[in-house]
Amino acid sequence: MPVTTATLTYLALALIVFFGARWLVHLALLRGLAAPRLAHEVTPADVGLTLQDTQEIRLPGPNGKSLFAWLVLPDTPGPHPAVLVMHGWGANAAMMLQIAPPLRAAGYAVLFVDARCHGQSENERFTSMPRFAEDIGAGLAYLRTRPEVDPDDIALLGHSVGAGAVLLYAAHHDDIRAVISLSAFAHPREVMRAWLTQYHIPFPVIGSYILRHVERVIGARFDDIAPINTITQVKCPVLLVHGREDTSVAFNDALRLQAAQPAAQLLAVSGDHDLRETLRPHGDELVAFLDRACKPAMQMRVG
Repeated sequence: MPVTTATLTYLALALIVFFGARWLVHLALLRGLAAPRLAHEVTPADVGLTLQDTQEIRLPGPNGKSLFAWLVLPDTPGPHPAVLVMHGWGANAAMMLQIAPPLRAAGYAVLFVDARCHGQSENERFTSMPRFAEDIGAGLAYLRTRPEVDPDDIALLGHSVGAGAVLLYAAHHDDIRAVISLSAFAHPREVMRAWLTQYHIPFPVIGSYILRHVERVIGARFDDIAPINTITQVKCPVLLVHGREDTSVAFNDALRLQAAQPAAQLLAVSGDHDLRETLRPHGDELVAFLDRACKPAMQMRVG
């Protein structure tokens, strides 16, 4: 049957509508999944650090974007073991500063990084857990240029999405000495499904399309970046810290992560997802874990 002009016009309009709808969905997803940018409400001085203890840094990040960071140094001669700290989604480096005093007192240099689209770091069209991991890599590259830091003795600490990102980074790099994961979720697909359910988006047709589209946007399959899978590839010691009363990521996720990697240690604490106040009495336990992983290796190299 011959194709008429009317038929071609109809097909062209249908394609315009289809691809236009896809573009609108894409824009809606970028807007809906954008992390809120919160200002720093805490300074190093608020947690007892002085100007001599702390340096404000602008370091080169991925895609030509600059990242904001604080570098906290011990008052003893280096080189020191170091910890890079990555915040969670919609948070910033200032929200993690309370971890600095016990780590600094134990002789660790600590780098607190704002991920892209967060805090005082530059913006991007979108961010994601893989991009958090890229920002971790940029922070590590900077740390290894500092003469006060032992480049072979660096650990990672992350919260929530930042926890997933430190596990993702460590799964693909063997030069990390230890990982501390705070409030990590087991699988991003489960987090996304919960988010879609919150907005009454039905499965499987619409919800499944959205999840596949998000994977295309971030350039990674959820299964490949899921902490429950990446933790099995991490070769260094891992400490999982999780609040028993966490209403954002159930404590059961921590149990699942430990089941996936039985060598990982689990520190169950009282508290919800945030953990900033909850961690105060557990500083010695975090330091003890890091000391077991970092300091023997450093002593062997010095010896």
